[in-house]
Amino acid sequence: MSRIKEFPLPDLGEGLTEGEILAWLVKVGDTIELNQPIVEVETAKAAVEIPAKWAGVVTRIFHEAGTTVEVGAAIVAIDTDPSAGPLPADDLPVPSAESLAAVEIAPAEGAVEPGLIGGPAPGGRTAVLVGYGPKNTTAKRRPRLGTPSSPPASVGTPPPPAAAASPVAAPVVRPTVPEPAPPAPTTAPPNGRAAGPVLAKPPVRKLARDLGVDLTTISGTGPMGSVTRDDVHQASAAPQAAGQVVASTAPVFDASREQRIPIKGVRKLTAENMSASAFTAPHVTEFLTVDVTRSMKAVAKLKGRREFADLRVSPLLLVAKAVLLAVKRHPMVNSTWSAGTNEIVVKDYVNLGIAAATERGLIVPNIKDAGRLTLRELAEALNTLVQVAKSGKTPPADMSAGTLSITNVGVFGVDTGTPILPPGEAAILAFGAVRPTPWVHNGKIKIRQVTTLGLSFDHRIIDGELGSKFLRDIGEFLNDPEGAFLSWT
Repeated sequence: MSRIKEFPLPDLGEGLTEGEILAWLVKVGDTIELNQPIVEVETAKAAVEIPAKWAGVVTRIFHEAGTTVEVGAAIVAIDTDPSAGPLPADDLPVPSAESLAAVEIAPAEGAVEPGLIGGPAPGGRTAVLVGYGPKNTTAKRRPRLGTPSSPPASVGTPPPPAAAASPVAAPVVRPTVPEPAPPAPTTAPPNGRAAGPVLAKPPVRKLARDLGVDLTTISGTGPMGSVTRDDVHQASAAPQAAGQVVASTAPVFDASREQRIPIKGVRKLTAENMSASAFTAPHVTEFLTVDVTRSMKAVAKLKGRREFADLRVSPLLLVAKAVLLAVKRHPMVNSTWSAGTNEIVVKDYVNLGIAAATERGLIVPNIKDAGRLTLRELAEALNTLVQVAKSGKTPPADMSAGTLSITNVGVFGVDTGTPILPPGEAAILAFGAVRPTPWVHNGKIKIRQVTTLGLSFDHRIIDGELGSKFLRDIGEFLNDPEGAFLSWT
């Protein structure tokens, strides 16, 4: 059995077929342990760290960072028995298709002068290494020191007759062949790069295509002058090469002042889901402005209680609790439209989604069976969800099977919005910013803490009456959370 085992990219989620390698956490030659994280991969749902399937020594990395790899394709090779000595011949690594594709093919015969590197040589060979092939000049002996140089003799002229014997030997004059004219110097392009094919690996070429960068305009800084990813990024950020003279100060409107961001991973899936939802479920949005002064006081009280001392408590906790209690009064809100079976599926559990903005795009992880949690447990779950989302490590399982969602646009200072439903869900609540506002309270105008809620719902399932009652109950809870706890639970 082979010592070298190739580790394929595993299936990281439901229906995912590929992933992009974000960063390698190991390098060739590293000794790794079983289940040690070795690579960070971004799928259409999240960025995850993949652990090693075997312990051993990394012998090969098949794809560098930035490469998109299909599920099942080998990503790393591991020597599972490095203490057994040198690898047998059967275990020596075989060049991959990508490696072979990156090899520069010698030019056709006649494209390069015979005898030079890359040109044809005797026997039909192509000289591709230093020292291969015949030289294109005739060897010439250097004159001895102290000997005056003689004019070159004509080719084919017989040598002069031998001189008479003399006590002093006359210097021997050998015919020489005139040196050929030196080849014309190669004209370098304006960027200083030597003419010829550009050396760059396939992932670097793909990056250049994605960013709209012409590889022939880049002077490579990699081995043998190859173009690296950093070279491409620098060229994309500063397309005006050093030394170029700008002919005009008039503004230009072209690729030099544009940034191209590949649509992939989480952002790509989010766009597909939002488009499908927007044009499948008929959306309706209703708004309700609420005096949440008592909710803000309740949040302050919770922060001071011993049970919540180690947790971050925010108004979102009470909004989540209000939604969960309102669902108990209006179960139809927590449902999905099944076109395949021509049914409305009402869920007896609430997997409460919380929209989170991350560097890789919008994700909506959910708290499983949130309706069964106590207020303390709900606070813990919200804290964990937010922390994991910010780290970019939310697993795909946490973003599947959501039934109802909340988006907290208030953290960005926004009053409210008209959110789009996550696919398969019938309602989503937008929680706006809480602001001190003049408000009629007990017949007098006072400054109160006020927010605006926005509820979007699927009008195939939720009609105007049901949506309005659901939103009204959420508002009543937030207006007086302590009274609602006493009367609703």
